Amino acid sequence: MLATLGTPPQGTGRAVEVKADGQRGTIVVADGAVTVFSRNGTDVTRTFPELSGIAAAIGDRRVVLDGEIVALDAQGRPSFTRLQRRWPQQRRPGADLVRSVPVRFWAFDILHADGHSVIEQPYTRRRDLLDDLMVVDKSRLLTVPRPMLGVTPSDALDAVAAHGMEGVVVKDLDSPYRPGERSPYWIKVPIRASIELTIVGYWNAGGPGGRTRVGSLLVAGHDQTGDLVAIGQVGTGFSDLTRRTLHAQLQPLRCSTAPVANHVDVPGVRFVQPQLVAEVAYREYVAGRWLRHTSFKGLRPSDPSQTLLPAPA
Repeated sequence: MLATLGTPPQGTGRAVEVKADGQRGTIVVADGAVTVFSRNGTDVTRTFPELSGIAAAIGDRRVVLDGEIVALDAQGRPSFTRLQRRWPQQRRPGADLVRSVPVRFWAFDILHADGHSVIEQPYTRRRDLLDDLMVVDKSRLLTVPRPMLGVTPSDALDAVAAHGMEGVVVKDLDSPYRPGERSPYWIKVPIRASIELTIVGYWNAGGPGGRTRVGSLLVAGHDQTGDLVAIGQVGTGFSDLTRRTLHAQLQPLRCSTAPVANHVDVPGVRFVQPQLVAEVAYREYVAGRWLRHTSFKGLRPSDPSQTLLPAPA
């Protein structure tokens, strides 16, 4: 179940949860084993072997959990930049990497409990079931962040922003769980809007060593007809390591013509095959123009053919 980007109703009659800066995932615990799936259904159990300890941590109960795989920074906040050190997916990390960048699972919903589907149960009942798991778990592998109740979404957003978090998700207390759907029962309100877009080009960085580092990215999304349309340049949000890593990934994908339907008249761009997806934060988007005030949030393991243009202001 996916959240809808929008403005939630005001008032205090909904639950407000912190939006974690991690990788969406589903965990299946059965017969003492844990299987971890990404949002698109890829089995990434090998990528996060320490999460296998969740089975014992919850008393070997049979559950299916929805949530975020997170790596915490020095302030205890989820950091997608740190999490990316555990990529690429499908690779089993070495022991040193697991120790230096440990992950945990932030569970915000439960789909099955002890062999029974609970997706038709209201949000409040499913949250009670999640809390029951935490009575057993004393490890740091599984976290069930407490929702904020009795507060308005705007007050909650102010509090979250003060702590440097990503935003909030506002949830209907009576809502069922709808697998695979983008539902108005959940409304996400980021501090800044973010969207997954397809990388269709890049510019080299300036200065010494620029030929081995990305300076900025050209990104695109699909319009209502299915055409891939370039809508912005992203030049901030990169560490030096990220610039080098992106260059190594994009250079083999170079192509001679623009893989987009619209005309792109930008000197120096190196077009690439549309095979990678980036999450991009932005301040504003006006139809027919480029995104304003963009920054790179990280690569996402999503299907590049499914990226969409953002809703215009």
